[in-house]
Amino acid sequence: MIPQDTVAKILDEARIEDVVGDFVSLKRRGANFVACCPFHNEKTPSFYVSPSKGIYKCFGCGKSGTAVGFVMEHESLSYVDALKYLARKYGIEVREKEESAEDIAARQRSESLHIVSEFAGEFFKRSLDTEDGQSIALQYFHSRGLEDETIRKYGLGWAPKDRHSLLDAALAKGYKEEYLVDTGLCIKYDDGRLADRFFDRVMFPIHSVSGRVIAFGGRTLRTDKTVAKYVNSPETEIYDKSNSLYGIYFAKNAISRSDKCYLVEGYLDVLSMHQLGITNVVASSGTSLTVPQIRLIRKFTPNVTIMYDGDSAGIHAALRGIGLILREGMNVRVVLLPDGDDPDSYSRKHSLAEVEDFIASHEQDFIAFKTDLLLGEAGDDPLKRAELINDIADTIALIPDAVKRTTYVQSSAKRFDIDSRILFERIRKSREKMLEDERKAAARENRAPAPQGEEAPPMPEQAPPEAPVDESAVLFEAPLLASCERELIWLILNWGTEPLEFETDSEFYDSEYTYNVADFIRSAFEADEHSMANSLYCRVYDAWFALYDGNADLGSDDIAKALMDGADRTVAGIVAELTQEKYQLTVKNFSNAMTATSTKLVRNVPKAILVYQSKRLVSRNMELMDELRRSPLNAADILAQMQQVSALRKEIDQRLGRVQ
Repeated sequence: MIPQDTVAKILDEARIEDVVGDFVSLKRRGANFVACCPFHNEKTPSFYVSPSKGIYKCFGCGKSGTAVGFVMEHESLSYVDALKYLARKYGIEVREKEESAEDIAARQRSESLHIVSEFAGEFFKRSLDTEDGQSIALQYFHSRGLEDETIRKYGLGWAPKDRHSLLDAALAKGYKEEYLVDTGLCIKYDDGRLADRFFDRVMFPIHSVSGRVIAFGGRTLRTDKTVAKYVNSPETEIYDKSNSLYGIYFAKNAISRSDKCYLVEGYLDVLSMHQLGITNVVASSGTSLTVPQIRLIRKFTPNVTIMYDGDSAGIHAALRGIGLILREGMNVRVVLLPDGDDPDSYSRKHSLAEVEDFIASHEQDFIAFKTDLLLGEAGDDPLKRAELINDIADTIALIPDAVKRTTYVQSSAKRFDIDSRILFERIRKSREKMLEDERKAAARENRAPAPQGEEAPPMPEQAPPEAPVDESAVLFEAPLLASCERELIWLILNWGTEPLEFETDSEFYDSEYTYNVADFIRSAFEADEHSMANSLYCRVYDAWFALYDGNADLGSDDIAKALMDGADRTVAGIVAELTQEKYQLTVKNFSNAMTATSTKLVRNVPKAILVYQSKRLVSRNMELMDELRRSPLNAADILAQMQQVSALRKEIDQRLGRVQ
């Protein structure tokens, strides 16, 4: 853990314009800087950097935050790694707090495995300069159309023919045999002998999202059929092939900017397309496409285009990938290359413009792809045509979003000239079966083995497992109260430490105590023994007061900036959004703009609380009405409560009349 004083020093040193300026070209505009947003494609700059506030904001895509948030977003780093990045940039030494013995051992072991893998990557690169490396490996790379700059950038290399080359070099450098075996770089035989796993092969290093070498793929250049064409690293503590994508480190920024990812099959497919200029390309090399790989792509974009070979194997892989991608709630399209071509060969035969034009004209949504593929097989056979329609409906059923499903149903019904209700019925049955299968699978996973000698009790019926919470969906919790709670949070974030100077004739005036905005709002919540109903706004509220109570000298701007720099990036995003100026000065609001801030606060803060209390009573009344419908036997008690709620609402409405 990084000590708090070091964190504070890093955040104090980090200048937002310096950090952002490392990645985009900033132009001064008044007190601010402006640029085209690095997170989405645009021609007119809408990305602003404010040195005085220490924040960035894109008015096109809505992304905003501080220096540490920018590094996290742009480089896909964790909070701690982003802090370390800034520390290196500004020459600040980071000494992490004391960890437990187990934590230290695990961290050191992981780091040792990474270091050994990175040493191997450098060794394979250096081996390109040997006689065999030049005459065999480099000649092969050049024959595949790869330029020296591409070979260098992606760390391609050569594993010498001697089965002890890497082993001897690593031991000479002091690396332990244990780590050479545990990274999969060496094989240990039963008699204790060690040998290199990779030898006499051209090498393709596999990088993590953060750019560290974690594994390798080695391709033989021999024509001997008894020799495996590819040898890949086994799964290790630092490499899980189902969670890794070849090229993701080099492609992630382009994927974010273009809001699209092209998914191909092999190393050379990625390298050739990147070299051509299409850099938002990754491959699921060494494994069939997996759900974790799809979720890794989803961190950068919800849009995937599968670009596989046009042969039967490529078509089969595309069909399988469609279902997996749709099930994760993402959008999928397919491009099939002419039979005999793969993305590598096709991109080497054509210019960038020609490849882009081909993709644009041949990209299909999954319905069009499946229909064109299967309709030819069905011909005029009504049974095969029915199977095709059912297959399309079952694929649509995989989509979690009901609106998207409806859109695809309408499109398919029109294409096949059938009643959409038929498709909806098929989809309903498919989804019921799918959810039932998931429920049974979850029940099997949760069924604990019985103690020895005892019979396991029957498992109760369980509901399907809940999906992980989507932070954006949390905004729709308690919708009746959410808008009021948002306004209260907005007041706290922007003016929490500002005093409320009530007139002496105000019901809120206290001769012995002067409230500020935050204390006034908090006292209202504490008097009612109530907390915010929306869990996201409640998190922001609690985080704000934790800083406020522990640091008496901090102002509202200081607390807001600290929250934006904090580890809770969900809170940081809400704070960034609510502290941006939304309104420009216009004739319509000119008179309001001329009103002193202190006057507006005295008028609007109590009003915001009263409106919120009124909405809470409306919400409570609705709950009581539901309770009355469910429990008519308790009608007398429930009606009494409803009368109390009504009386309180009437009192608040009268008070609102006074302050409106």
